[in-house]
Amino acid sequence: MQRNKFTTMRSLKVLDRCKGAQVYALHTTGGGGGDVGDKLYHQLQDHLSVNPVRPISMHNYQSSNVPLAYVNETLLPYGLPVSDLLEPQIESCLKFVDFIGTLADLYRRIENCPQFEKTGMYLEQCAIFKGLSDPKLFRRTLRAARQHTVDVHSKVVLAAWLRYERREDELRGTNSMNCCGRNIECPKATLVPGYNPEFIYDPCVCSKNPRGESVDDYSIEDVECSTSDEYRDMSFCIGDNEIRCIRYCIASLSTPFRTMLYGGFRESRKEKINFTQNGISIECMKAAELYSRIRRVDSFDPRIILELLTFSNRFCCDDLKSACDSYLASLVNDVENALLLIEYGLEENAYLLVAACLQVFLRELPNTMHSPNVMKYFCSPEAKERLALVGHASFLLYFFLSQIAMEEDMKANTTVMLLERLADCATESWQKQLAYHQLGVAMYERKEYKDAQSWFEEAYESGHIYSKVGIARTKCKRGHKYSAYKMINSLISEYKPVGWMHQERSLYCDGKEKMSDLEMATELDPTLCFPYKYRAVLLLETNKIGAAISEISKIISFKVSPDCLELRAWISIAMEDYERALRDVRALLTLEPNYMMFHEKMHGDHLVELLRPFVQQWSQADCWMQLYDRWSSVDDLGSLAVVHHMLANDPGKSLLWFRQSLLLLRLNCQKAAMRSLRLARNHSTSDHERLVYEGWILYDTGHCEEALAKAEESISIQRSFEAFFLKAYALADTSLDQESSAYVIQLLLDALRCPSDGLRKGQALNNLGSVYVDCEKLDLAADCYMNALNIKHTRAHQGLARVFHLKNQRKAAYDEMTKLIEKARSNASAYEKRSEYSDRDMAKSDLAMATQLDPLRTYPYRYRAAVGPEHEVSAFAVLMDDHKENEAIAELTRALAFKPDLQLLHLRAAFHDSMGDYASTVRDCEAALCLEPNHADTLELYNKVRELVKEQ
Repeated sequence: MQRNKFTTMRSLKVLDRCKGAQVYALHTTGGGGGDVGDKLYHQLQDHLSVNPVRPISMHNYQSSNVPLAYVNETLLPYGLPVSDLLEPQIESCLKFVDFIGTLADLYRRIENCPQFEKTGMYLEQCAIFKGLSDPKLFRRTLRAARQHTVDVHSKVVLAAWLRYERREDELRGTNSMNCCGRNIECPKATLVPGYNPEFIYDPCVCSKNPRGESVDDYSIEDVECSTSDEYRDMSFCIGDNEIRCIRYCIASLSTPFRTMLYGGFRESRKEKINFTQNGISIECMKAAELYSRIRRVDSFDPRIILELLTFSNRFCCDDLKSACDSYLASLVNDVENALLLIEYGLEENAYLLVAACLQVFLRELPNTMHSPNVMKYFCSPEAKERLALVGHASFLLYFFLSQIAMEEDMKANTTVMLLERLADCATESWQKQLAYHQLGVAMYERKEYKDAQSWFEEAYESGHIYSKVGIARTKCKRGHKYSAYKMINSLISEYKPVGWMHQERSLYCDGKEKMSDLEMATELDPTLCFPYKYRAVLLLETNKIGAAISEISKIISFKVSPDCLELRAWISIAMEDYERALRDVRALLTLEPNYMMFHEKMHGDHLVELLRPFVQQWSQADCWMQLYDRWSSVDDLGSLAVVHHMLANDPGKSLLWFRQSLLLLRLNCQKAAMRSLRLARNHSTSDHERLVYEGWILYDTGHCEEALAKAEESISIQRSFEAFFLKAYALADTSLDQESSAYVIQLLLDALRCPSDGLRKGQALNNLGSVYVDCEKLDLAADCYMNALNIKHTRAHQGLARVFHLKNQRKAAYDEMTKLIEKARSNASAYEKRSEYSDRDMAKSDLAMATQLDPLRTYPYRYRAAVGPEHEVSAFAVLMDDHKENEAIAELTRALAFKPDLQLLHLRAAFHDSMGDYASTVRDCEAALCLEPNHADTLELYNKVRELVKEQ
């Protein structure tokens, strides 16, 4: 059993190589003088190595004649933040008192439910994962839901949702109905019913002709001539016109026709039947006669097919209706067509036609969210009933629509109406909890506190404990503060306390009790922003400005959010540190370009313009120098601010958007990173450059093979650093056996032969060194790291330390990490890594510092719980040396309370197993498998323990 614990601790970092801890930039070759970064790097490299740029105090550049009162009035027109006005947002996602237990229960239900019901289970998992910080979990589950769908409606909604997650609507030159090349999102494949999970990732077979051009081409005239009049034994008369028909063929259209023509009715004895009063046109009747013989509608005019659809409903011609429905659905390719045809579909109960129209509306989101002509088909109760009659009103549909509406504008009437329809469609307990709670949040944001309280109470009665937060908040807003306090106090007494409970109770008490609750909230969940913000503002109010900056900087160091950056900028202005304020505002605007500052009263861009006269002005060359300086000091936020400044001067520079996207990825701001990456793609000036950015978009959304194909296509057009780099990374991610490692090395060497700026060369050298280490080519790796360090790639100290460690030079490895700690502004990972080269006491100290700087790093918890650095032969470390399993479990539980992590769960399961607590082992294994169903070590432990339980 020990082996499981130790396996958990082994590093899975095959290549820290190409993303996560790296930055990319695209070198563009073109006419003129080449890339600015390229030129500047060659001009400044020697200068930077001897005279590194130092931050310049912006106070030196303030105008001495500007009165301070005027400055304060200009920069702080709305005063300073007030602690009594602060409150945390009520989260709109599902939250649980026992999240691990919830994950375990969900995994069991997914595993045990019938195949055809798995989509609903995965949808519930999506709702749970929506509240986690890692969007990859949500997207993976969304794909699983799509994989197991059976009906067309669910396929249409889920395929559109997957497309929306990539926000392809922001990519220039793309069409919403473009196919990604796989069945999972193909707009034609979604309109085919049936259960085929094994083929979902296969390439789709999209026809180039949306009408489905037939191989056996024919014309109406040819078919009409092919049937002699001698076989036409009856006629339908419409006015003075007579349509000759074959009685048997018409009878085969439906039971009513068969009964009329061959039953006991008088029409069965007539050669001519009068259809004048039936409201059927001559063209429609001719088309129906022709269809009765050829069983095809694709040669008819669409207007005639619409008439045939009405005809088929009136006379119960199921096959004819299906053919018309399918063909009309194939014609829907844009919003204009969809708006024209959806009314026919709804009136005639045409399932596929309505599905095709919905597909266009959904794939055009979020743009169609702002179209009254589209939203009228979703928002009202009557609209929902109309959709329901055709089989297209579902919880899934309104779940998708309402999530987008909340992202667009939580307070909008459209959002409220969609949430109301979501509640109408809710049948299962979790669905009601989600819909009612989100309605409560929307009403609370609209300051409609009475309605908000009612919805929160509905959610709570449906089983959502967190909705008590909403009930308490609305009670307080309506003047019942003590009642709110008692409600949250009872919650803490009734359940095992979690961070958000103490955070909420702090709103309803004062003085020491309030501060005690806030400290407890941070201890239980250090990722909660509100306690840091409140303490910072309180320090500001007591004129302890430096302490206030330090307090809010604690959380910014590991969790970057716009509201915390805003607060730090606000405080920086108060202490007249305009350089830091401007840096934070620029970084904030990178996360949310339309952010409104100072109680949503001033646009962030306007504040930038107000601050600029009080700081030194930089040219684009100065910006490149500043960027090199911040890059070498591992100052990601500072680098982000510089790039924002550069983009303000040159918004069309794709490589700057690209660099911004990858800085954001390093800061774990994935949504903002993807937006910047899309902008990089939109501003690309060549096909080979555009293909690289499209490759990264595909890779980041889980399409590794497609990303490889984009890289190869880019290389076929022009060999470039970034194309080789992308290909190396995507290949390394799919496989790292000996053969593929050699290929990755060759690709990185090819990349280094291509032009690029110094920052990217350093990254490539660092990555190449990492692959050499994996291949046990330590001298070559050391050369790569040294070359990277020579061009200011400070992170290469970590790779060089690894080489020294593998050469049994622990002291040299420790010294390298110490250099990184001294140089890096963000150094939690450096402390963590240095612990591997320290003795036990120093390792504990380094890991304590790593946890203090970034509580989200899981290795320190795992080390303290069970396994020490690999330089010890002994397997057990701190707690396990003394057989303190309970303390080890408590250490892991502390981290799991705010960060559900696969490795932490697996390790805790191993401890439970070693203590014979099989029920807890199974629970933790199931929770871990809910996060990663294919984790081999957890599956092995889970199956072993279940067998033991069966035997007992």
